[in-house]
Amino acid sequence: MKTVNPDIEKLPEILNNLPAGVPVVMLNLLKFRDTAAYPKGSDAAPCSGRKAYERYSRVALNKVIEVGGRPIWAGQGLGSIIGPEDEKWDEAILVMYPSVDAFVSMLGMPEYQAATIHRTAALEDSRLIATREAAGF
Repeated sequence: MKTVNPDIEKLPEILNNLPAGVPVVMLNLLKFRDTAAYPKGSDAAPCSGRKAYERYSRVALNKVIEVGGRPIWAGQGLGSIIGPEDEKWDEAILVMYPSVDAFVSMLGMPEYQAATIHRTAALEDSRLIATREAAGF
């Protein structure tokens, strides 16, 4: 099932169930649209999905840093070794936040929220998976 945005009704419960006070790394899996799908009436110039995601990323990166987070790694998807045959990702990104609260704080920032129009327009499919360091690793 293709998904781009979180279920707003379920998001608070999901975030509340994540461990508090420990760093969290968000694994982003991204599949870009060929052409960004901006809503009617948007003043965004037409572009590729990748370009629309770059528009989002310029704001998002600043907000990640503002809450004490940082990007760890980003890379181009080359192919799935294990996974559904039809599930292909263009890019994977790891972003560390000092805590779930820092992540939630970023989500609430008006400038970040305004930039999500570009993320939604950019993506055909995505996953956002919260992780923390495994004990003993």
